[in-house]
Amino acid sequence: MDKERLPRWGWLLIGLFLAALVANILNLLVLVPTVLPEAYRSITVITTMSPVLIYVGVWYDEERQSYWEHSRARIVGDVLFVVSGAALGSAITLAVIVDLGVSAFLQDVLAMATGFLLAWGLFWWRNPDMYAIETDQ
Repeated sequence: MDKERLPRWGWLLIGLFLAALVANILNLLVLVPTVLPEAYRSITVITTMSPVLIYVGVWYDEERQSYWEHSRARIVGDVLFVVSGAALGSAITLAVIVDLGVSAFLQDVLAMATGFLLAWGLFWWRNPDMYAIETDQ
């Protein structure tokens, strides 16, 4: 893929749209009819969107290209950390606030914030060198 074809926000928009599409199809066909209550359907959307939010930036930014030199096992481990963090963060948040009478929109926003922050935090924890500030001293 030629990353210069679109600006960063364009790739991000396409990735988030595809992630939401996959998550909603998974919700519609598998999870909601079988095991997942309707109030928790946003967990899958948040979980599929979190790698897109992190990895579009890693893929697009020139100064972060060294990340792709890591072993495939390390990258897969990072993706699993990101996905697990997003799922755990959003699930815990929803479990706490779903019965408080908060509107569904606010529940989803709070779950997204917590899920995305925990996912990015776990990614940063595993890759602190990518976000280190370089200074000339």
